[in-house]
Amino acid sequence: MAAVGHLRSRLADLGHEDIREGHGCVFGFIDLDEGTRLTELADRSGLTKQAVGEAVTELERLGYVKRLPDPDDGRAKIIKLTDWGVDAVLKGRRVFAEIEAGWAEQLGPELLAKFREAATAIAELERAPVVAAGRRRAA
Repeated sequence: MAAVGHLRSRLADLGHEDIREGHGCVFGFIDLDEGTRLTELADRSGLTKQAVGEAVTELERLGYVKRLPDPDDGRAKIIKLTDWGVDAVLKGRRVFAEIEAGWAEQLGPELLAKFREAATAIAELERAPVVAAGRRRAA
């Protein structure tokens, strides 16, 4: 998608050249203030715990996140953004808002609203459990 390429390019211009598309499963779903458990990131993103865990490991190595003990469960970890990670998320949100503003200007706010609605519906379909013939159904 062109928007993802534009987002990555702008983030690189803003000092976050090591962010890649696969990091969205963390950056797009993490609680900025409290952090989020890995299992919750996986649920929210619709990816496996293994895939999200790999992204977290890489982001930890790059200095964007840290793993902290979960105060409610000694076995679990909370994935929390570092200051550098918060900076990246806030810049990413600003850049994406600029991208959306451009779409609204070109397409009009009504069509953009329909696009958002369709994208949300598609994302929900992708999260639905797989049933016979490889089709997905609502949970």
